[in-house]
Amino acid sequence: MDYPDLITLGIAFGLGLLVGLQSEKSDHEMAGVRTFTLVAILGVFAGFLTRDFENPFILPVFGLAVTALMVTANSIKAKRDDNPNVGQTTEVAILLMFAIGSYLVLGNQLIGVIVGGMLAILLYIKETLHNFIENLKQKDLAAIMTFVGISLVILPLLPDKTYGPFDVLNPRNIWLMVTLIVGISILGYFIYKWLGKKAGMISNGILGGIISSTATTVSYARKAKDSKFAGKISAFVILVAVTVSLVRVLIEVGVVIPEKLPQIILPFVVLFIFMALLSVGLFYTINKEKNASEMPEPKNPAQFNSALFFGILYGLILLAVAFTQEKFGDSGLYIVSIIGGLANKDAITLSLSQHIKSGVEVSLGWKLIMTAVISNMVFKVIIASVLGNRQLTKWLGAAMFLSIAAGLLMIWLWPEGWHF
Repeated sequence: MDYPDLITLGIAFGLGLLVGLQSEKSDHEMAGVRTFTLVAILGVFAGFLTRDFENPFILPVFGLAVTALMVTANSIKAKRDDNPNVGQTTEVAILLMFAIGSYLVLGNQLIGVIVGGMLAILLYIKETLHNFIENLKQKDLAAIMTFVGISLVILPLLPDKTYGPFDVLNPRNIWLMVTLIVGISILGYFIYKWLGKKAGMISNGILGGIISSTATTVSYARKAKDSKFAGKISAFVILVAVTVSLVRVLIEVGVVIPEKLPQIILPFVVLFIFMALLSVGLFYTINKEKNASEMPEPKNPAQFNSALFFGILYGLILLAVAFTQEKFGDSGLYIVSIIGGLANKDAITLSLSQHIKSGVEVSLGWKLIMTAVISNMVFKVIIASVLGNRQLTKWLGAAMFLSIAAGLLMIWLWPEGWHF
């Protein structure tokens, strides 16, 4: 008995049931749970016949037969109904289900299962997806189109070579980092769109850390300036945003040097936990009034000018790090980290990660990244003191002072052998 074929048949049966349940729930007349299951099994048997008889024409013949059945069914329905449903989602899903069944036999079963699961999810979120699209504004569409242009049009065209002094400027690598940062910001922006403006203080801080902790600091500092009672709440949201931005730092490091991440992650996790505890402590001192919990709507996170500026800044920091290392040695890199953290934490993190990849010691590299993080915290306090009120400056300054002290102590005292 050929057990692998039985397993393949069982997988097709399960996927057909899963996808068919979604269609059945939508009361679609053309296809339900039985139809999708039968089509998946038909695809498996078409694959078996193609494989066993080594005849490449069997599979397309069955595919054309399934298509002909759907065309016939739709024609009968169009003649019978006065207002027939002309949507093609179910028809395409049936053809895809047939293809998945065949691919389970002739291709990679894992890919087949993943595609089947994606099809079920897509059918399940139909109404949610339609409502989301209907609520999109012009700037939301502009963000999506800009990201598509950045990632799918510009990125593949750039040369994968190093240029310029110190041989560190790789156009494709630089733009890949731009794509990464814009992608993270867009993800946070659309989570914000999904949750809505009044998602609560904690959610606002988390989203602020994903989208941009600096933009969140500016927005809430101005909010605190407008109300003398909003300072403590604004301090909490900014603190949460800065705390979550540490996760963003680790994601950036993990993308560039995933093999080095276990040696880098632990001190940042410790700082994250420390700052999370500070956030919890501040949360329990806040008045329960909700009048300042609404998050200001972020700007379009995928503006091309901003992406281009980030790419230029990232390239300049790459040059600065390479120049400093050659002229002043590793000790001079701390100055670059401080300046880079003030300018843009993402850019200096990605730049230092690239240099760790190129040979900088990991034990030095994570300390440089931590220095940039600390420098950025100082910058946040400066923004809050300039744009906010005294209450915001007091509470945020105290929390950031403790966080900066913890970071500096780790840079100074962290044992070299403490890592995963």
